Amino acid sequence: MKISKDNIVIFSASLLIVAIWAFPNFWYTKVDKAEGPQWFDEKSEVPGWEFGEVPIAESAEKALVADAIFSGNFKASKSGQIIKTFSARRNKEDMNEIGLFVHTPDRCWTESGWQMEASLPESTTINIQGRDILFERRIFDFKGHKELVYFTGLVGGQTLPYRLDHNMSVAMKYQINKEKSAATGTSARTSDSRFWARIWESFLSRRKILGPKQFIRVSIQVYGDPQDEEKILTSFVKTWLG
Repeated sequence: MKISKDNIVIFSASLLIVAIWAFPNFWYTKVDKAEGPQWFDEKSEVPGWEFGEVPIAESAEKALVADAIFSGNFKASKSGQIIKTFSARRNKEDMNEIGLFVHTPDRCWTESGWQMEASLPESTTINIQGRDILFERRIFDFKGHKELVYFTGLVGGQTLPYRLDHNMSVAMKYQINKEKSAATGTSARTSDSRFWARIWESFLSRRKILGPKQFIRVSIQVYGDPQDEEKILTSFVKTWLG
């Protein structure tokens, strides 16, 4: 039986498609053996704080496609300070839905009018339930209102071996250019070195990038030196998620 060149091309293309489809399941299989799968349960009752639920917009809820959302403000009983909290979970990955880590504050806050300030460190580690959790750290300003923001994520109940700063460089460019189409579009991201660095780190770690996810964000208003708010926010996160 003679096999035509067309059939060979079709067969080869089919094998390539199958290989591309199966590769993530083969490659991204490593786990942190010192850290078993564990999700964070958000508390609505935290000593010294009063909780009030803040529902998110319907459009945001549709975009997230989350199985569970926690959104609300905690008000300190004594000082009256407010900490904004948000957490979203997905129990499974759907390739047809937008990624849960796509719209980090670096992207959605700057596109909403907030200005990201240059502030160090860019990340901070908080020990929660015996695990060192790496949080991205930012300070945003909106017409004089400054907010200290921490955010992080889990995949498969495990911490990430890479940072969630993939939108940071593009956000800074957006603030300078003030042209959303030019600064935050696909072309800007595909040419951004930090964006590709995170993808490469994920590839080298062989840790899962698909699967059940949890995204967490907390923030507090900054009035002067952010060190005071950092202490408050860090202590709160340990109790809220601990």
